[in-house]
Amino acid sequence: MFLQIIFYEGIHFQGRSYECISDSPDLSSYFNHCNSIRVENGNWILYEYPNYRGHQYFLRKGEYPDFHQWMGYNDSIRSCRLTPQHQGPFRLKVYEKEDFKGQMMEFTEDCPDVHEQFHYNDLYSCQVLDGYWMFYEEPNYKGRQYYLRPGEYRKFSDWGASNPRIGSFRRVQYLH
Repeated sequence: MFLQIIFYEGIHFQGRSYECISDSPDLSSYFNHCNSIRVENGNWILYEYPNYRGHQYFLRKGEYPDFHQWMGYNDSIRSCRLTPQHQGPFRLKVYEKEDFKGQMMEFTEDCPDVHEQFHYNDLYSCQVLDGYWMFYEEPNYKGRQYYLRPGEYRKFSDWGASNPRIGSFRRVQYLH
């Protein structure tokens, strides 16, 4: 399968463009602003700054005519990476305190409202046991996003957050 994402400087796929087919730690030399995107194939994580830093955005195959369509905070995209194809089970443990302490809940499915399931919104640590996950600051998969790979996250800053507020999370499933 041919994996591709196309970045455009202007809204509605106008202006200078750049086609990307693999992970790119620094897109700065290819375009100044990113105001629209076409994802031809694959699932991609976009980052506001080079070297996979800053705000993160998860995009599936489709058209995004302006940065609001991918819940962008601005027109800055400076790095991107493909998400791996994961076909197996999904398993995530979330904790109310740092270093895997306090109340723990295990999930294998998406959670549209953390407060409804967990009775609070602050998640201080987690373990991604299987699969890849996206955390969102707000319920129903809205707000700032955080991409988590398998591994241990002893504190919220380990997944790139500046606070422990998580409103929802979902499995990153590969869709053709």
